[in-house]
Amino acid sequence: MRLRLALLSIALAGATLALPAAAQWKWRGANGQIQYSDLPPPPGVSEKDILSRPTAATLRAAAPAAAASPAASGAAQAAKAVDPELEAKRKKAEQEDAAKAKADEQRVAAAKAENCKRAREQIRTLESGMRMARVNEKGEREVLDDKMRAEEMKRARDLANADCAK
Repeated sequence: MRLRLALLSIALAGATLALPAAAQWKWRGANGQIQYSDLPPPPGVSEKDILSRPTAATLRAAAPAAAASPAASGAAQAAKAVDPELEAKRKKAEQEDAAKAKADEQRVAAAKAENCKRAREQIRTLESGMRMARVNEKGEREVLDDKMRAEEMKRARDLANADCAK
C-alpha cells in the first residue's frame, strides 16, 4: 500500500513538472537553425520564421505549474501578447490615463492664467495711486499707507511672476 502511494505521488510530481514543457515555441534562427524554447523568440524574429507557438490553453495550464520558475514570467508575457482582448484593455487604460493627465494639465494651466490675470489687475490698481482700503483681522477698515501699498505690490508681483508665462 505504501509503495503504491509513493509511486502515485512520484508520478503526480513528474506530471506536474512536465506541464511547463508543453508550452514550447519553435522558430528558425538567423543562421537557419531551428530553435526551441518555453520563452517567446527574440523581437528580431519575423512572423514567418515562427514555426509553432503555444496555444492560450496550453499557456494557462502551464502557468500555475511553473509559477516559481523564471520561465513562468516568459509564459505569462507570451499569454499577454497572444490575447488581443487584454492588449486592447491595456491600451484603453493607457489612453484614459493620458486623457486624465491632459485634463489635469489643462485645469492647472487655466487656474494659473486666472491667477495671473488677477495679479496683473492688482498691480495696475496699486500703481494707479488710487486710495485703497482693506478690512483687517478685527473687521476694521484701514487705508493703505505707502508701506502697506509696497507690501501688497510685492505680493502681487510675486504672484504674477509665479503664475504668468514669460
